[in-house]
Amino acid sequence: MTLDNNMLLQVRNLRVSFRLDKKTSFEAVKGISFDVPRNATVALVGESGSGKSVSSLAVMGLLARENSVVDPASSILFNGRDLLTMSPAERRNMCGKDISMIFQEPMSSLNPVFTVGFQIGEVLRLHMGMNRRQARARTLALLGEVGIPDPERKIDAYPSQMSGGQQQRVMIAMAIACEPKLLIADEPTTALDVTIQKQIMGLIADLQKKRQMSVLFITHDLALVGEIADRVIVMRHGEVREEGPVGQIFEQPADDYTKALLHCRPNLDERPMRLPVIDDYIAGAAVADLPQRSRGSAPGDVPLLVVDKLSKSFYTRDGLFGKREFKAVKDVSFTLARGKTLGVVGESGSGKTTVGLTLLRLHQATAGTAMFEGRDLISMPARDYMPYKRRIQIIFQNPYASLNPRFTVGQILLEPMRIHRIGAGDNERIAMAQALLEKVGLPAQAFHRYPHEFSGGQRQRIAIARCLTMKPEILVCDESVSALDVSVQAQVLNLLQDLQDELGMSYIFISHDLSVVKYMADQVMVMHQGSVVELADSDELYRNPQHAYTKTLLSAIPRGI
Repeated sequence: MTLDNNMLLQVRNLRVSFRLDKKTSFEAVKGISFDVPRNATVALVGESGSGKSVSSLAVMGLLARENSVVDPASSILFNGRDLLTMSPAERRNMCGKDISMIFQEPMSSLNPVFTVGFQIGEVLRLHMGMNRRQARARTLALLGEVGIPDPERKIDAYPSQMSGGQQQRVMIAMAIACEPKLLIADEPTTALDVTIQKQIMGLIADLQKKRQMSVLFITHDLALVGEIADRVIVMRHGEVREEGPVGQIFEQPADDYTKALLHCRPNLDERPMRLPVIDDYIAGAAVADLPQRSRGSAPGDVPLLVVDKLSKSFYTRDGLFGKREFKAVKDVSFTLARGKTLGVVGESGSGKTTVGLTLLRLHQATAGTAMFEGRDLISMPARDYMPYKRRIQIIFQNPYASLNPRFTVGQILLEPMRIHRIGAGDNERIAMAQALLEKVGLPAQAFHRYPHEFSGGQRQRIAIARCLTMKPEILVCDESVSALDVSVQAQVLNLLQDLQDELGMSYIFISHDLSVVKYMADQVMVMHQGSVVELADSDELYRNPQHAYTKTLLSAIPRGI
């Protein structure tokens, strides 16, 4: 292998396999090669299962030795030295100091029983040889550098006492503590609000320039990397499909898969009747000049749900006998029309999820009314509310946590039908469940399988099918596509739209992704600190936002290059 001094990292013929059992193995990375130049940012892009995170873990030496195998013919040169031939001690020292990594989920990466100051200081003591006083002073400087407010107080805070954005900033401070030459960022903004996402992206870009380090940025969102990367590498099924300068990838993509990643995600400029998906591009289907869908409210819309001054407070102990009130939702009012979608947007803590849960009486409202066909859902007795449970359903954000792992898909679908006595008997219910699986695009044999046997997108389809067993009139979608790859997200959004067109359902679509909300919603309600700050038709709100907070949200949407 030829050494190029301009390249900080050179990966050649990397092959990684995982042993599934004594006789079977799965090749996750299939002989890929790529370079990371000095003082540059390279984006590694692809969907779940593409091999991008496995490749970064191979660089860091974090693959589990029990079941992973790196091909001996592979090489990973860092600063001219092959990481794969180093001793474990050398590799560990280098990968803690010269190469650092920001992981995707800060709550899983930060130790909940230690303060953030202790955890950053531990890195400095271990790799830089600092004493406790030196490490604390350096930690304070790092917290200030990554934009943590009031670092003198936050240094002694626990991870649970910080917001998601602050936790990710702590992870970045920990990663840059030893002034690494290479920073690997693995999906560092996936679960963050659009405003926090923009802050984190700007922070990484500023640190890269200030510290003259290289960055390997891993994501499934091509629109995001257009604002930070110099070069882009597109991966699928363990192989590199395309690579080149960021401008070339965005303006003249050569591979159909790259084109699909660019166009599957909803954008602010158009709203096709159906979003194109990966298979459309791979099959060469016509995806240009698709017919557009109109959105918005009309004078003839029939109100289905009228919410007036809905409020919800939570209480915590304050002293021995007192209590402290936190107003999560404050006087929220809106009208949901039959067959229409209300988008609810705002940052974490804005109260948007609490509104949905309160409408379903999963939280008890403090005040307000929710009139559904002349009856108040909030104040009616529990016995009277029972029939309405069928008519208002919710799709939760996390399909991995909302499905019982001990139940087969068939049992998951049959249980609510039995509780609500839908169908004359189990034979009729089984037939209905199998029809629903077909409707959401899952094979009939899925009926006898368990949730862990499905991908995230397929699990979300199962969750949608479970809701449909009740034949609901209102469906609350709580961040139901936020954790999905762009192509799977497009499939689920198309499914939701098809169901609305066919069944006339109304949606309350809760999301922090403003591009997705623009595609799905007829009206958009913007929430901030528990209050509604703006409510308008979708096109009007995006074209002419009135409130300063709405303008801030819209300005943070990633738009590529």
